[in-house]
Amino acid sequence: MKKWAGLVALGLVTFGLAACGNSDSSSSDSSGGDSNTLVVGASPTPHAEILEHVKPILEKEGVNLEIKKFDDYVLPNKALADGDIDANYFQHLPFLNKAIKENDYKFSNVGAIHIEPMGLYSQDVKNIDDIPEGTTIITSNSESDWGRIITILKNAGLVDVKEGTDLETATFDDITDNPKNLEFKHDIDPSLLTTTYQNEPKTVVAINANFAYGAGLNPLEDSIALEEDNSPYVNVLVSRTEDKDNENIQKLNDVLHQKEVQDWILKKWGGSVKPVASDAGE
Repeated sequence: MKKWAGLVALGLVTFGLAACGNSDSSSSDSSGGDSNTLVVGASPTPHAEILEHVKPILEKEGVNLEIKKFDDYVLPNKALADGDIDANYFQHLPFLNKAIKENDYKFSNVGAIHIEPMGLYSQDVKNIDDIPEGTTIITSNSESDWGRIITILKNAGLVDVKEGTDLETATFDDITDNPKNLEFKHDIDPSLLTTTYQNEPKTVVAINANFAYGAGLNPLEDSIALEEDNSPYVNVLVSRTEDKDNENIQKLNDVLHQKEVQDWILKKWGGSVKPVASDAGE
């Protein structure tokens, strides 16, 4: 009899624990985290800094923003696909489209946030019009950036491309006219371009604004040529397609487009990071 009573008591305790567990999970999201917590992966500059700025604004709206910083361009999308983060904010639209095509990611562009203009930098060349013949142009190994660099060079009259070439997806093989016999080196990791600029004089280095600013370079003041404002390379907030309409993600997108936030971005980076409308680049 005592043995039977003990088994009944153990069963009641087990049931009680299971009930508590079910109660806890009802207040959590599918990944087991707090449903009011939004985890966003971002590059340290300027993306994570912008997210830090809007964090208290989101908190007032009931959203706890958690920021995970990534120093490369591969892991943020992998983390999103794996469900380790809820959204990411680090990449421009052509890079996103290429990543989706190559990896079959089920991702959606939630909204365009800003443009970081690509610039050409040199320690020795002071004006793009005076670039010496045979100069080496150093770019990243990120193929999705090549078209924007070629566009800068084309606008400066330094190269031309095959007729009918889509400049957004152009590669250096598409160049047909190169009157100054420029050399192209495009095997450098994007994060190493500022170091390359510092260590390789007599070259011209194409650097994205976030890396340039992190190295103390102001694209508006220090570049010898800068991407134009109508660039399609807008940086976007990205989610898994199934979560595109998630309330917390939409709140973040809305907050990032508040005028006071956009004014802060312009002031913080001296105009070198330019906020855009949510549908820019589409």
